[in-house]
Amino acid sequence: MFTGTTPMKTISDYHAHVYFQPHQQPAAQRLRQSLDTRFDVRLGRWQNLPYGPHPRPMYQVAFTPERLGQILPWLMLNRSGLDILVHPETGDEILDHTDHALWLGQQLPLNMAFFDTGS
Repeated sequence: MFTGTTPMKTISDYHAHVYFQPHQQPAAQRLRQSLDTRFDVRLGRWQNLPYGPHPRPMYQVAFTPERLGQILPWLMLNRSGLDILVHPETGDEILDHTDHALWLGQQLPLNMAFFDTGS
């Protein structure tokens, strides 16, 4: 029997990290533009090199918990073959990027040592 112990109110935001290879940049740009046009999101910087714990170029899309039910299904159907990490923001970076995360497409190996060093 499930006895959930983490209250939902601990999720302040969600992040979607959209990863791309060089040949996927046009698809990533189209997806970014569509997200910006269709949804109330905050777009992070375009990272052309691996950044932080992320193993590939990517950009981040941040949105409120109230938007998850709209954005997640849309990403599932419109990700154009891109790999996407979706995770909550609870204040625990390691758990948010691992146990609390979900992947659309291929699960990529994250550099979790980044969180240990704060680099």
